[in-house]
Amino acid sequence: MPVKIRLARRGRKKQPFYHIVVADSKAKRDGKFIEQIGSYNPMTSPATIELDRDKAYDWLTKGAQPTYTARAILRFKGVLYRKHLMRGVKKGSFSEEQAMKLYEEFINSKDAKIAKRFEEALEKKKLHWKQISGEIKAAKKEAPAEMAAEFRDSEDAGGEEE
Repeated sequence: MPVKIRLARRGRKKQPFYHIVVADSKAKRDGKFIEQIGSYNPMTSPATIELDRDKAYDWLTKGAQPTYTARAILRFKGVLYRKHLMRGVKKGSFSEEQAMKLYEEFINSKDAKIAKRFEEALEKKKLHWKQISGEIKAAKKEAPAEMAAEFRDSEDAGGEEE
């Protein structure tokens, strides 16, 4: 039985929300599945991804094939990197402890980047709401002095010719 890791759509019209599921390749998109391993919400900024990395790795090692979008999510969350490292362990390139250390460093740095993006998005949203409510006025860009002088000169020249 060929097994796929794919997205199953949930949510309302024009408000998609996806479950990351392991399903038989012949099952319908939103139909029967074997196991749910996470969720993906593209409507938030940045997109929210919840994934059980251990279950996803187990299914990959059992031979489950991810779809293109699921593969991108697994790559983003570091599951494919873990699979890559474990292949190196099997070949004898390095020990499992070294591989897990590299994997933990990768996950920690990735989680820090994601947290920073969430904070930036929150600050941007707060600034936007302050501008809407009138607490902060949008900064006006002033033209450089040279351009302003050229504009005044062209007005003066235009007024003299008439």
